[in-house]
Amino acid sequence: MSFQEKLEKNVWGFLIMIAIVVSIGGIVEIVPLFYLDNTIEKLTKDEDSIRPYTALELEGRDVYIREGCYLCHSQMIRPFRDEKERYGHYSLAAESKYDHPFQWGSKRTGPDLARVGGKYSDAWQIQHLRAPRSLVPESVMPDYAFFEDHQIDASLTGKKMKALRMVGVPYTDADIAGAADAVTGKTEMDAIVAYLQVLGTMVKFEEGKDYRE
Repeated sequence: MSFQEKLEKNVWGFLIMIAIVVSIGGIVEIVPLFYLDNTIEKLTKDEDSIRPYTALELEGRDVYIREGCYLCHSQMIRPFRDEKERYGHYSLAAESKYDHPFQWGSKRTGPDLARVGGKYSDAWQIQHLRAPRSLVPESVMPDYAFFEDHQIDASLTGKKMKALRMVGVPYTDADIAGAADAVTGKTEMDAIVAYLQVLGTMVKFEEGKDYRE
């Protein structure tokens, strides 16, 4: 009996072999990302205005994740002409360097949101979240009017910032100290609109420049 046949008949041995093979594949894919210079694009001083999310934007991002918005909306524009013509400049890894976890995704029941910041007014975003079909009749997005009835728990925001600082997000002591005041009295609607309005607005792109080089 060959080794393969023995392995196929031994469920525990088969599982162990799968774990070994998957681990090797993961190491080969992941380890180079820590030493390759072009893993995250090098932005010039004029281009790079990437910053951590404000307290309100951070809370909005948490609402976005909690409601599973990433299941229908990607935040990853690919470097293809049709994608760039529809959504804007392709996404850079540098834009997500403070995202834990990142929201790239590939599912597009709804449009990609990587460049939605500033595309519509706050009033439009609020109405769209309240009743999507009042603005986009063909939309299958649920209504999120209840966001306006839920206030942000200001006691948790600073703790979230402290946790993110532990994984490399450069929040200052002043940012953390002022977090509660920044979100006190704010609703989940205020927060998620603030988050949507910042998406894709931090990098000043140079016309014709290929950031993948």
